[in-house]
Amino acid sequence: MSEYSAPTADMLFVLEHIAGLAQLANREGYEHADLDTVEGVLGEAARFMEEQLVPLNRKGDEEGLVVENGQIFHPDGFADAYMRFVEAGWNGISMNGDHGGGGMPWCVGLAVQEMMTASNMAFSLCPLLTQGAVDAISHHADETLQEIYLPKMISGEWAGTMNLTEPQAGSDVGALTTKAVPGEDGTWLISGTKIFITYGEHELTENIVHLVLARTLHAPPGTKGISLFIVPKFLVNNDGSLGDRNDVRVVSSERKIGIHASPTCVMSYGDLGGAKGWLVGEENTGMRAMFTMMNNARLSVGLEGLSLTDRSYQQARQYAVDRKQGKAIGAELDAGESSPIADHADVRRMLMTMRANAEAMRCVMYANAAAIDFADSSSDESEREHWDAVTGLLTPISKGWGSDLGVEMTSLGIQIHGGMGYVEETGVAQHWRDVRIAPIYEGTNGIQAADLVFRKLPLGGGAVIEKFFSEMTDLASQLADNDDLGSLGSALAAGVKEMREAALWLGGRLATQPNDAAAGAVPFLRVAGVVVGGYYLARSAQIAQQLLDAGEGDVDFLNDKIATALFYGQQILPTVAGLVPTITRGADLFFAIPNERM
Repeated sequence: MSEYSAPTADMLFVLEHIAGLAQLANREGYEHADLDTVEGVLGEAARFMEEQLVPLNRKGDEEGLVVENGQIFHPDGFADAYMRFVEAGWNGISMNGDHGGGGMPWCVGLAVQEMMTASNMAFSLCPLLTQGAVDAISHHADETLQEIYLPKMISGEWAGTMNLTEPQAGSDVGALTTKAVPGEDGTWLISGTKIFITYGEHELTENIVHLVLARTLHAPPGTKGISLFIVPKFLVNNDGSLGDRNDVRVVSSERKIGIHASPTCVMSYGDLGGAKGWLVGEENTGMRAMFTMMNNARLSVGLEGLSLTDRSYQQARQYAVDRKQGKAIGAELDAGESSPIADHADVRRMLMTMRANAEAMRCVMYANAAAIDFADSSSDESEREHWDAVTGLLTPISKGWGSDLGVEMTSLGIQIHGGMGYVEETGVAQHWRDVRIAPIYEGTNGIQAADLVFRKLPLGGGAVIEKFFSEMTDLASQLADNDDLGSLGSALAAGVKEMREAALWLGGRLATQPNDAAAGAVPFLRVAGVVVGGYYLARSAQIAQQLLDAGEGDVDFLNDKIATALFYGQQILPTVAGLVPTITRGADLFFAIPNERM
């Protein structure tokens, strides 16, 4: 089984030419994020992840977790690796410097997170959940709570979780029943059961800070009556030391298809009278804080699709070069010799599909993260609103399209291995098993598609998406007269036209026939991902061609960048034409057969 090697050259290219790292480095607070510094950071991160986390990936999959007496333990090596991860400062690289974070732009932190996730997705979920919890506390908790919890969470000494889902509620958060009753000392007593809580219990950190959604007395029904509470595993004394164990315990850890070294817990609060909690923000504002956590996590979950695609691609590529079978068309071989399967057209089709989709995802997700950075660092209200709108548009695409592709591309990785891909010995099936959760995490992809269609397309009365259409069309026009990239420009123009047609149709159904819009939402999400991914790859190819013309850069790297984008334009962008009719058919046939005959 081949090892993972972080694609730092491509990461740096995308950060520089797609994410706009140089412009970010001119912003107050990001001055230290110049390209040379970031290159050094990514190099060190790659070394750490490859040396410390990659060797534990297979071990964690095979051995899984041990649950004993209400405690959960990882396989040997995980706790030590996590300690080194924290000591090296990777946990807080993009978090607020006021509380001990590295203060790097989020797009740089996302590149580091890509390496970590590709190296060991099960391990990566602990920092990912902490990151979301930190974001929520930073934006919504009072200063006292921030001072108590953020330094230890940003350093990684304490972990964080999100406690949303309940057995009867699922994705319908408004149906939760966990209760919060006022205590005598200004705290709240929390009681209830939460399910699917990632890293709800473990031995990697000395404390776990649970963010728990609950309903206070006399709260209005539904999502309007939800509040958010900090409920630590261990109470924190006034001097910052850890005190008594709180009234929270793990009931069980689920047995899952993949991510076997990531605990997915059923959590019980208040078995002994009530777990102590502290209100974050005001009562009944928990949904706003929850979306802060989830929007942060949604980009990270989309990144899981990219990370495992790249990990699977690297392994499949090496296997295809090493494995010899049959005689490729046109091959000149001695008697008894066989060709590497990489020389067969269909295997090459699969490899290029994986590579092109990985590069497209990387562009979209880094651009998404950079939009967050530009919004956060802007002092101009109109500029901040623009970047917030871009973030809103790209986030469901990053999460939904990216995680769907992760499943499809890791499945291709198995296919390239042939029968050996279906044998656990090669390890390639683990990538598919691990990433299969991503389309379900943080709001299933049907929810992401509905968010894109019902909330994001109407932004600014449709002006936000129209501006994006104009940007993509302008690039397509620029490429049309380019001898080398003209076909890519034509493919992009056609894709944008198809996407705009579908968006207009959906927009026309939102008010009068919402079920028609809902029926077309998922295929529209795919169209949006394919077209937006094609747009960023076309920009990459244009920049690569400009660098070649100027005699700058690595010639092979830039030529490969162009070839990958051209492949995407010829083989992937045209698929959107077949999806538009499925978007615009409406929902009638979805409900033609009654429930009792389904």
